[in-house]
Order: sequence, then structure tokens, then C-alpha cells
Amino acid sequence: MTQPRSTPGIWSDEVTRRRPAAIALSLALSLIALTAGARPLPVAPLPFGRDRPLPPGAEGWAEADLGGVRGVTVGPIESALHPRAGYGTPAGRAALVEARQLGASWVALTPFGRVWDLQGGGVDLTFEANREQNRRDVLTAIRAAHAEGLRVFLVPHLWVETGGWRALIDPGTDAGWARWAASYRRFILYWAEVAEEGGAELFSVGVELRSWVTTRRAPSFAAIIAEVRSRYSGLVTYSANWDDVERTVILGDLDVIGINAFYPLTEKERASYFDLALGGQRIAADLELLADQWQMPVLLTEMGYTTRVDPALRPWEWPDDMTDVVVDQHAQAIAYRALLAPLLDGRFCAGFFAWRTYADPDDVSQEAEWGFSPRGKLAELVLRDAFVAPWAVDPAGTWLAAPAAHRARTPGIHAWELGEN
Repeated sequence: MTQPRSTPGIWSDEVTRRRPAAIALSLALSLIALTAGARPLPVAPLPFGRDRPLPPGAEGWAEADLGGVRGVTVGPIESALHPRAGYGTPAGRAALVEARQLGASWVALTPFGRVWDLQGGGVDLTFEANREQNRRDVLTAIRAAHAEGLRVFLVPHLWVETGGWRALIDPGTDAGWARWAASYRRFILYWAEVAEEGGAELFSVGVELRSWVTTRRAPSFAAIIAEVRSRYSGLVTYSANWDDVERTVILGDLDVIGINAFYPLTEKERASYFDLALGGQRIAADLELLADQWQMPVLLTEMGYTTRVDPALRPWEWPDDMTDVVVDQHAQAIAYRALLAPLLDGRFCAGFFAWRTYADPDDVSQEAEWGFSPRGKLAELVLRDAFVAPWAVDPAGTWLAAPAAHRARTPGIHAWELGEN
């Protein structure tokens, strides 16, 4: 198998070996904290959106010279239980600073609306706090991200209160679907107006709404997209699930094909890295074909793997539902690099958002140790190396690869470190 040419760091063996002497040397001779303590560069307005579309074609993002989307999703904190954490707080600002220190150029923010069950009775904009408080907090977070030199992707999600996956929402009758569409329209337009007010550069009109956008009900969703564009002037996407994006019929109404990319990389237990890498190459080929078919770039609006044995076998399994889990940082890390490496060599791929960290770096209550977050784990090294590498989608000469001796070596040390392999 030929190794991708442009990602030297993430093809290193740092995620498979930890030499105490090398770590000690790297800590002693840490050269450059990429952005820690440095003044962030100002965010220039994105020159593309409703009034100036991206250049046409699968390589439209690359042709626009916007640079790859090096993204991290910063999830909310249950503010009713943690009033001093979450979006719009000093703790939330610290999470954005940390994202910048990792090498991110974008962050995704994910406000939620509540749905009681899968019958689609309506969306409640209150989530842990009243909707106006959530609006103020998200606006504060958007402005804080911009102040840190980060672009913002606003991704409103639905939370099903009684359990179940939002992709399976089905009001049943034509009248039920009409009521559901009206309620969802109110929810998504509310957040589109927040995105416009805050200057978020990218907006998702929905997340994993399979029962709507892959069926005969899709025209009513397309009408909502048109209304979003009348209120929001930035770039628009939709976050399709990885296994239904090819059946999603509203892609032509978007600027970028968004995919929540929790792809399985193998069908075998205890698969080798070579097996996972073959799976990553297959996925990259499929995504390039999808981009060519729709003549539109692809963006991984979410990607990630849990920190356990065989995370790439059934990566959609939720950490909260697991028992007797064996934590395995190495397995998470090699799954990360197997998926990402071939994509960074494709001009059809605008980039990705790693799922996820939280809006309080000190909070460990949001997710189990075996959860998706790469923070402080070996997968963080893969992520940092990927962020600093040059990508095919980048403008020529704008990103310089970290030399082999200066790769990320220690989770939590946001610097290039000098040391032996």
C-alpha cells in the first residue's frame, strides 16, 4: 500500500510507541508552542456565501483558496447543572483557546432543541436554559471564537428526550408532517438568524434527518433551506449520516456536502492498521465519486472514534450505552489516521470536524473515558499532526509541514517537540 505523500506526521509511529527517554527529551527541548500564548490572527470575512457561491465543481473549496477546514466540535455543557461552564462562559472561552492551540482553524458549535419522541410533535427551543439565554451564550461563543482566530460552523441539533435517533422521526400522516415541518422551520430559522447576527461562516440546516430528506417528504425540507438562505448569507450545508448521504435528495440545494462520517473501517475484530487503512482508502474513493456526481466538495461535519477496543468496527455505538469497556487509546488513534490520511490528499474534501471536546476543558462529567473525545489521548497527536500537515485542498505554499523531528509527541502538550522516534 502506498503511503499518502502529504501527511508525514500522522504516518509516524508515535501513536504506537511511547519511549520514556524520548518523551523526556521532547519535553526538555520543546521548540514551539504552535499558538499557545501567541496573539491569534484576525479572522477575515469569508468571501463566499449566498451572494457569491463557491466555484463550481467537486474541487470548488480548493479553487476558492479557503484552506482546509481543520475543525473541532466544541459541545455544550448542561448549563443547568454547571452554570459556570458552557458556551458564553470563561470555561467555554478556554475550550476555544485550546482548540486553537491544537491547530484548529474552525470550531463547530452545537446548540440543541428538544423533541419529546419520534412522533415529531414539535421542537422546544429551550435546552437547559431558556432560548434567549442560549441565543446570547451562542452569540458570545461565536464572537469569542472569531477573537481567537477561528471560523465558526453553527450546527443546530435535535435531542430526543425519550430516547431514539432523530433520523427516525416520523409524524405518520400528511397533517402530522405539515405540523412537524412548521415547528422545525421555526427552530432552524431561529438559529439561522443567530448565525447571521454572529457572522458564523457555515450553517447546517439539519443533522441526520433521514426520514425527511431521503423520502417523498424532501420537498418540504428544500423549501426550508430556501428560507434559511433568505435569512442567512453564509455558506450552507446539511449533516447527512454516512450511510444515507447517497440517498439524500436535497444535496443540490447546498454549498457543500456535509457528512457525519462515523464510517466503519473494517468488518474484523482486532483489525490491523493495514486493514483499517484499506478501509479508509475505500471510503475516500467513494467520497470522491460522490463529490464528482454532485459537482460539490465534501466536508466531514463530524468524524471520530471512541477510545476502546475495535472502535472502527461499529463506530456509531454510543459510549453511554456501553458496559465492561476496555479503554484503548491506540485503537482510537489508528482509526483516526486510517480515515483521515487519504482524505487529506484529495482536493474534493474541504476538511473535517473532530467529534468532540466540550465547552469546559476541566469538565470530565460529559463523557466516559472510553468516549469520542480525543483530548489528552493518543488520537490528539494524530489530530495535531493532521492539522499542521499541508493538505491538497490548501492554497499552494500557505501551510508548512512540521518536520519529522517536530511532530506532536505528548498528549496535552500543545507544541512541536524535538526528540527521537
